Amino acid sequence: MTQQARSPHAANRIATGNATPPNYDRTVVACFNGYVTQAVVNNFLPLLFVTLSTSLHMSLTELSGLITVNFITQLIVDVLAGKYVDRIGYKRCIVAAHVCAAVGLVSLGILPQHVADPYAALLTSIFLYAIGGGLIEVMVSPIVEACPTRHKAQAMSLLHSFYCWGQLATVGVSTLFFAVFGIDAWPYLACLWALIPLAGIVMFAKAPMPEIIPEGVEHMRTGTLLRKPLFYLLFVMMLCAGAAEQGMAQWASAFAETGLGVSKTIGDLAGPAAFALTMALSRTLYGIIGRKINLRICIAGSAVLCVAMYLLAALSPMPILGLLGCAFTGFTVGIMWPGTFSLAAERMPGGGTLMFALFAVAGDLGCSAGPAVVGLVASANNGNLHSGLLAGTLFAVGLLICTALLGRSRKVARS
Repeated sequence: MTQQARSPHAANRIATGNATPPNYDRTVVACFNGYVTQAVVNNFLPLLFVTLSTSLHMSLTELSGLITVNFITQLIVDVLAGKYVDRIGYKRCIVAAHVCAAVGLVSLGILPQHVADPYAALLTSIFLYAIGGGLIEVMVSPIVEACPTRHKAQAMSLLHSFYCWGQLATVGVSTLFFAVFGIDAWPYLACLWALIPLAGIVMFAKAPMPEIIPEGVEHMRTGTLLRKPLFYLLFVMMLCAGAAEQGMAQWASAFAETGLGVSKTIGDLAGPAAFALTMALSRTLYGIIGRKINLRICIAGSAVLCVAMYLLAALSPMPILGLLGCAFTGFTVGIMWPGTFSLAAERMPGGGTLMFALFAVAGDLGCSAGPAVVGLVASANNGNLHSGLLAGTLFAVGLLICTALLGRSRKVARS
């Protein structure tokens, strides 16, 4: 009798008090792998543009169309994800995202060589993996933010560093593969890269998924979110962060070659490759020691240094200093994007997937607007990229102004 009476209590104690808590470290690691997946789908195909142009007889217009399809698809997915991901469920969507990325990469390696219209096959492949890339971009940040880590801003910065490391790995491993097996073996490499999202499927399938909206926090609806002035301030910050980052990244190679007079090889190494490396280092460094630094002040200081690096690149009479300006701009912009995400999650914890999706849209718009402004200003000045980069400083200045307004809004809220 006594033993029977105790059994339910013991079972309840085992089910509640002594149950092993979920291991969210596995979830965070899966998110890191997710950003490597996005880096692969965004950076592998551009390495093949010259090969596609010669072997499949594609024009520059057709190649540009491939980039446009990738960007537009991810942008549409960003918008739709904010509306539907919460309804469908995070685990289902993040696994589906990796399935799309894997299928897209495998079809990239197989279809163009075996169909009558290779261009249509490329577009289909890009459309598939762009769906995966767009979903991954929207979802991994709120997942990491929702995991019960002690230092969320540092975890977010470390997460975004994996995109940079993934970008470097994509370029480095692909270059080594082509050197060993030849550029004509690229379809095999496309299929091999699909192993990254396939690993993500397994990792997310076994990883616990946290509650995206903290317990006790009201979930903001679209109307509530859009009525908050703070949302628009952070939206502009995301736009400026993306513009400051890509305004230099997209033009670094061309600027080094034409504006500074160095060879293309040196220009690529000292331009976009060094930019990605320093950006990865800054995000990793903040992920390690960032808990000792005020995030808003860190973003403001990075904006000031970003202006200085843009000016160094644009105004330096010595090529070596100009190259250093290009490279270290990556270090200064590293914290801007993930840092703004973390500030948004801290200041508007009920924003959820919708908020992160809209900020992803803002960042993508900035990534498009930044290089466009630099290019347009340069074109208006007879192709002088020095003047274009001078115009690019406006985005960092805009971010600096926003961080000042953000600090003032907190002081007003506390008074």
